[in-house]
Amino acid sequence: MNNIRQISVFVENKPGRLSAITKILKDSSVDIRALSIADTRDFGILRIIVDNPDMACKKLRQEAFTVTITEVVAICIDDEMGKLSDVMNILNDADINVEYMYAFLSKSDNKASIILRVDDNAKAHEAFDAAGIVQLTENDISGM
Repeated sequence: MNNIRQISVFVENKPGRLSAITKILKDSSVDIRALSIADTRDFGILRIIVDNPDMACKKLRQEAFTVTITEVVAICIDDEMGKLSDVMNILNDADINVEYMYAFLSKSDNKASIILRVDDNAKAHEAFDAAGIVQLTENDISGM
């Protein structure tokens, strides 16, 4: 199984917090490969995929940020009309719930990479294997 470690950082919704996080990662030579932020009036959750999750967690925690690691699934599909719908149908047919997702595109190969938080990673991996969907590893993402 090729789960990807996603880092979630609790962020107070005030000026300078995202700047502080990205500076810590930059100063630690940690490269952000994908990100998503969900916010409310008072706080947000920054979700990031990085090339060195262990270092990122260590450095952020040293600076008193609340950090968790969540295993997510990452896939790669052609950047074509309807492909995301096909993926959602695969998961629906396997009775897998998607809690959230975010995506990023690769300019070089016309592919879309999708990060998915689902309720059953193992079942999602099996469904994607059966459907021939390319699943990404942390090394794949780091190399993009």
